[in-house]
Amino acid sequence: MAIRNYKPTSPGRRDMSGSTFVEVTRTAPHKPLLAKKKRSSGRNNQGRITMRRRGGGHKRQVRVVDFRRGKFDVPARVEAVEYDPNRSARLALLCYADGERRYILHPEGLKVGDRVVSGERVEVRAGNAMRLANIPLGTQVHNVEMAPGGGGKMARAAGAAVQLMAKEGDFALLRMRSGEVRKVRLECLATVGQVGNTDHANRSIGKAGRSRWLGRRPKVRGVAMNPVDHPMGGGEGKTSGGGHPVSPWGQPAKGFRTRNNRRTDDMIVTRRKKK
Repeated sequence: MAIRNYKPTSPGRRDMSGSTFVEVTRTAPHKPLLAKKKRSSGRNNQGRITMRRRGGGHKRQVRVVDFRRGKFDVPARVEAVEYDPNRSARLALLCYADGERRYILHPEGLKVGDRVVSGERVEVRAGNAMRLANIPLGTQVHNVEMAPGGGGKMARAAGAAVQLMAKEGDFALLRMRSGEVRKVRLECLATVGQVGNTDHANRSIGKAGRSRWLGRRPKVRGVAMNPVDHPMGGGEGKTSGGGHPVSPWGQPAKGFRTRNNRRTDDMIVTRRKKK
């Protein structure tokens, strides 16, 4: 993937950049793998806002992606690489030997016409899926299961990958991009390679309207509010708040740990942030 810089024909275009979409080979999605997407706009089932600054945006349809890769020992050919409006990664449309078609995350370097397969012992090549027990140490993988048969949960965004560091007993040690080292059972499936569209993070949105297309509403600074609306609001003239940055409900906003899942604490060997 490459980044395209636009000509400064307007103030919004001046610093805008986007993808060239050179890896995308087909614009129309495979209709049998489409599903409706209901917009929640950040509301829960009671209609209350649980995620702020969400709403609007362009209509989308869900592409049904095969995160489980459970079709073992059936070779598939990459039929097309497609754009997905619901995620940063591209999708590869696979046509299996029995005629079935499925979407998978498009790995870096996978091209139309390439062959991929998932199984117990297959070639270590981008797009192939196998259990962590059969993957050599040092290999970069993505779409990693956290529980056997549960489908890929880790490393699914554009450019994401984790590295297989070691195998100890029934567990594999995986190093994340953040530096965290986590234990995952050796029976879990993972896909070899790095997710494509690696330059996604280098795009420049360029204007506020482009964020609105993505369903992102404006963000108002706490210091610009009144004291009744935010702990950092108010004051005579402009002020930076004078205290530690907090949320509207008083929770520290920088460096404060919010993780509360003791059930899986022992699966984290090295934390992303040192204590």
